[in-house]
Amino acid sequence: MVFGIRYLSNKEKMAMIERGIHPGVSKSAPKPYLSLKFGLLMVGLGIGLLVALITVRNVFGQGITRAEEGQAVAIYFGFLGIFGGLGLITSFIIEKKAIDNPPLK
Repeated sequence: MVFGIRYLSNKEKMAMIERGIHPGVSKSAPKPYLSLKFGLLMVGLGIGLLVALITVRNVFGQGITRAEEGQAVAIYFGFLGIFGGLGLITSFIIEKKAIDNPPLK
């Protein structure tokens, strides 16, 4: 298996050299909105935790039984997913607007 991987890697590098591409150059494109995406994801997760905390405290009150504890955990994970997803959707909308309407220089 190691031999096969090394063989294919070498073959790929040789093909790049034949085409005039330097094999040491990174293949990945720049990602200018990566920090925006992660920032909005973290904000969404933080808001989700806050809303989950408020919801659990208002629904279950101070005395939580063992059965209600499992439901509270489900609420936390549910809100984390919902608000994290909303943060990523917001990031997508902002990126799409920026790509569709580039700033004038």
